[in-house]
Amino acid sequence: MIHLRIDDKIRRRLPFYLAMEEWAARCLPAEDYFFSWQVNPTVIFGRNQRIDKEVNLDYCRENGIETYRRKSGGGCVFADRHNIMFSYITPSEQVTTTFARYTEMIAEMLRSLGIDALATGRNDITVHGLKVSGNSFYHLPGRSIVHGTMLYDTDLRHMANAITPSRSKLESKQVQSVESHITTLNRHIDMDIDDFNRYAISRPTDTEITLEPAMIREIEEIERPYYAPEWIFGRRSNATIHACRRIEGVGEPEIGIRLDEERIADIDITGDFFLLSDLDSALLDRLRGVRYTRDDITRALADTDTSQIIAGLSTLQFIDLII
Repeated sequence: MIHLRIDDKIRRRLPFYLAMEEWAARCLPAEDYFFSWQVNPTVIFGRNQRIDKEVNLDYCRENGIETYRRKSGGGCVFADRHNIMFSYITPSEQVTTTFARYTEMIAEMLRSLGIDALATGRNDITVHGLKVSGNSFYHLPGRSIVHGTMLYDTDLRHMANAITPSRSKLESKQVQSVESHITTLNRHIDMDIDDFNRYAISRPTDTEITLEPAMIREIEEIERPYYAPEWIFGRRSNATIHACRRIEGVGEPEIGIRLDEERIADIDITGDFFLLSDLDSALLDRLRGVRYTRDDITRALADTDTSQIIAGLSTLQFIDLII
C-alpha cells in the first residue's frame, strides 16, 4: 500500500483532503493508497443529510467550528486537531469487502498496540464495546474511497453540542451521553498523537509518494466546489409529502415528494444512509412523472435493486417509505 505524503506544514481546511482522495482515485494508477490528516474544529456531514437538521449552526458559528459536506453517505462527525482522519483509496468495486478490509486493517493496527479493537456494525471500530472510529464510503468509477475518524482525543463539549440541535439541552448531560458511547485512544496507549499517527501510517504502507506542487494545484482545483453554498447547504425542498422512518441497518431516510396532478413531479431522499451509486440517475429519476400509487411506483422500480444504491435498503422498504 502506498502512503500519500505532503511535504509542507500548511494547515489546510477539510475539503482539501476530500479533494485529495478524489484526485488520487481519478489521477493515480490503480493501487491502494492511504494517508492521514488533521483539521481545525470541523463538523462534516454526509452527502444526503440536511444541514439544518443535523448541525447546530449557531453553536458552530459562536465557537469557530467549520462545517462542510462530503460526498460519502453516513452521519455527522466532529473532527479537531486532537483526533486523526484516515483516507483509503482502492481499485475495489465491492462495497462490503472494501469496508471489511479497511476496518479490519485499522482494527488490526490497533491490536498490534495491545488495544482490544474490533470492527463492528456497518462502519465502526470499537474498543471494549465503545466507539473509537466511524467510517463512510464513496464510490467513483473503478475506485472506492473509505474515510473516517480515529479518536485519539477530542473536545467532547464541542462534539456533543455541534451536532444535532435537538440534543442541545444541558451541556453536562450531553457530554456524559457522548462519553458513554465512545472512547479515545489516549486512555489505552502510552503514545502521543504524533507518534501514533506515524505508527498508523507505517503499519499498512510499504512505499511512499510525496505530492509535488503541480499535484497539489490539481487537488486545489477539485477542492473549490466544496466551498459553494449550494453544495454545503443543499437544495431547498418544496415537497408536499414527507415521510421519515428509522430502518435498522440503513439509517433514518427522509423522503420529500412534490406532486403535480397526482404524479411525482419531484422526489428527494435525505438522511444518514450509505450511498453506493448515483441517487438521481440510478433511482429517483425513475420515479419522476410516475403516478403516486403503489402499483405504478412498484412497476417503475420493477428492475431496480435499491440495496445496490442505498446500502441495506430493499426496494420494498423504499416503496413502503414513499407510500
